[in-house]
Amino acid sequence: MEFREANAKDISLIQDLARRSWKVAYKSILSAEQIHYMLDEMYSDRALEKSFSEPNSRYVLLYDSLDAPLGFLGFEHHYEPLTTKLHRIYLLPESQGKGVGSEALRFLKKQSLDSGDSRIILNVNKNNGAKSTYERNGFTVYGQGVFEIGNSFVMDDYLMQCLL
Repeated sequence: MEFREANAKDISLIQDLARRSWKVAYKSILSAEQIHYMLDEMYSDRALEKSFSEPNSRYVLLYDSLDAPLGFLGFEHHYEPLTTKLHRIYLLPESQGKGVGSEALRFLKKQSLDSGDSRIILNVNKNNGAKSTYERNGFTVYGQGVFEIGNSFVMDDYLMQCLL
């Protein structure tokens, strides 16, 4: 697997990967309306351009050996003192269950340590099966929260961390 730093030229690819992965990942968890709303808010050109302009924010694309995209990571070093925040990790359905997520998390751990951070945090929907992948990779639940995201929608999440 290859990890490539994304930039503003990759916005349409990130949007496509997000749409394709979200339709499967969240179809039994969130309403179609909430999925549509969140994709529009989080993956608009404006939102992604803003992320690319922030100095500690990074998007990394994942590719297989045939140069086909598998998914992406979106994270922010120094989100809190000594802490990287994993904002997004989305894999295409056909790449799931093959160790890609675990390899991506190993990559993130190395990137976090190289940046000087010693902790990674993330939010995961309470009904998302990805929670078990995070746990297998050293993450533990340290809290939970319900977050209003607009348009009368909420995210009901576990807060997870991995100490490096």
